Amino acid sequence: MTAGGSASRRAQEARRQERLLRDQWQAARQQARQWEAASEGEQQVAAQLLLLTERGWRLLTDRRWPGTRSANVDMLLVGPGGVFVVDVKNWRANPEVIDGSLWAGGELRDDHPRKLSAVTKTAEVAVAALGLSPVAVRPLMVFAGKCIDAAMGRIRLLGEREVGPFLLAERHRLQAASVRAIADHLERVFPEYEGSSVTEQLREAQAGPQESEPAGLFDIDGMREAALEAAMRAPIEQWMTFLHPDQVALVRRNWSGPARISGPAGTGKTVVGLHRASYLAQRTTGRILYVTFASNLPRVQGTFLQSMSPAVADRVEFRSLHSWAQQYLQDRGVPVNLRGDKAVTAFSRAWTHAGRDSPLTELDPSSRYWKDEIDYVIKGRGITSFAEYALVPRRRRRVSLRRPHRQAVWELYEAYESLRRERGVHDFNDVLTLALTEAGRASDTSSYSYAAVIVDEVQDLTLVGVKLLHALIGDAPNGLLLVGDGQQAVYPGGFRLSDAGIDIRGDRGQVLSTNYRNSKEILDAALAVVADDAFEDIDGLSTPGARTVDLTYHDGQVQRVERPTVGDHDRALLEALLALTPDEQADSAVLCSSMRAIGHYRDLLARADVPVCLLERYDGHSVAGVKLGSYRRAKGLEFKRVYLPRYDTSPLNGVEGLSEAERERQELGRSQLFVAMTRARDTLWLGSVSSEEPG
Repeated sequence: MTAGGSASRRAQEARRQERLLRDQWQAARQQARQWEAASEGEQQVAAQLLLLTERGWRLLTDRRWPGTRSANVDMLLVGPGGVFVVDVKNWRANPEVIDGSLWAGGELRDDHPRKLSAVTKTAEVAVAALGLSPVAVRPLMVFAGKCIDAAMGRIRLLGEREVGPFLLAERHRLQAASVRAIADHLERVFPEYEGSSVTEQLREAQAGPQESEPAGLFDIDGMREAALEAAMRAPIEQWMTFLHPDQVALVRRNWSGPARISGPAGTGKTVVGLHRASYLAQRTTGRILYVTFASNLPRVQGTFLQSMSPAVADRVEFRSLHSWAQQYLQDRGVPVNLRGDKAVTAFSRAWTHAGRDSPLTELDPSSRYWKDEIDYVIKGRGITSFAEYALVPRRRRRVSLRRPHRQAVWELYEAYESLRRERGVHDFNDVLTLALTEAGRASDTSSYSYAAVIVDEVQDLTLVGVKLLHALIGDAPNGLLLVGDGQQAVYPGGFRLSDAGIDIRGDRGQVLSTNYRNSKEILDAALAVVADDAFEDIDGLSTPGARTVDLTYHDGQVQRVERPTVGDHDRALLEALLALTPDEQADSAVLCSSMRAIGHYRDLLARADVPVCLLERYDGHSVAGVKLGSYRRAKGLEFKRVYLPRYDTSPLNGVEGLSEAERERQELGRSQLFVAMTRARDTLWLGSVSSEEPG
């Protein structure tokens, strides 16, 4: 075909689409004009929205507001983009948003958005019974004959011609069956006015060929199952933002002070935290700070929220704790010289002079254990005197230290601090300590004022880190939300919330107990690793390793692959990965216990032309390639398929004759392995080598 012929065909198709749209518009205008009960403004806006019904949307007009005698709701719109509560205005004067208030013709009109916000909350409650997150319910104020596109809090103000393109650009949240079920439900909750001809005419206008639906689709249980199945078929990134109906109440809850959401792996704690961030951002004018310890998670979580709620994504700040603290200190003019390499050198010299020949080697000759003691117990708790260190409980540290040993640790700490200061460098703990000090004395905090602070994987933070975040928001209602689970701690040491001055009372402490991710087979395999490892959570309660969890998913499987040599093992791994389609590879992860193993499997996959995306570079978008990273980097993430090559090189069971330090390291290793195993939703591949061949 010639270039001219191709251009001619495109022009003909464009003209055909133009005629189709013109015909649809004329039909919509005619339908809207037949609604005698509607105002001219409502007819004009309804004509715009009727065009959407050709694309799978449902429009409900002139509905009664439940719980009131005569108040009405102009329109409810349900479609692929969610649920929209529409208030139509036919004002002569142009609307303006000035300093967060609505004005028109020099008059304050804030009573209108207040009413719209109230009826939107009613709609949220109504669809919560079907498991729809409040994130998917949006208020719109549409102005007939005006041209406007502005935001007023969570309310979007749109002109008559702006509303259609805005709605069509919304990300798809709902399948067609869900749209019908939700619209039917809202028709019952928001009944029509008796004798109203508008609703009947609209129903006729939207009526068309109806496909037969399976029995029970529109009951609540059927709706939940349909939503769950749709989420599970989607790429794993979409599944990771799926909010189960049972979790909706937590997102909408009003807390009088600091709150905590805990629960075993797979119970959806992070998903609740993300939806909570969006929910709060929609209802406040301030910023929301969402913090986690891992440096890779903020990028992923930011991508998820942008997909879930683009309208408020710019007001939720996702940061790792240390990067936030560094920026905070920089903005306040506090000098920081974070040099990890020089800090490591300083500790090595301190160990040589004050540790290697000390009583500490009687308990553990490894300098690593004592570096952790300084990082997580002394500096991590903000201890500044030996008198305090001599008495402090060492949470999650097995080795019993008598006073001479604590004195030796303190001497090592002082030697390290002297050498560090001599070199003019800071370590990561110093950054948090400096930030906490600055937060305590700062008088002008306007640039770092937050409406709420959400902390994910809180169990991996140090006590100083938790104190810092608490200092930013205090005990304000709905201010501080801590999300995490002590069983999934992947770093040594620990703390109690009471040590940070945080009091979680009554229903402000919520424990999730339903696993939405793992099948019984996968969860049993993971729990077998930590069954004998009781742990103390940050609330101070001792909890057994094998916890009771309710399950909702039953199709996941464990594949155990044992080969005689490392080479045979790696070939089996490659065969499994090469058998996957590109889409299946994108939903899979190979997780390793060490950086050395990551390098080995990165080279192995590259030689086999298996595309790889390193977890440290993963940003939450669906990308081609198998994810590859460490057990720690996988925290907070999920995958349909998880491959753990040579997983049994990690300590699975205690060994007789081990020192307390070695037992502690093994217990921490089992916790990290447990985290890696519970990342799997559909398949957990466990590879092992039966020979003693090194590799």
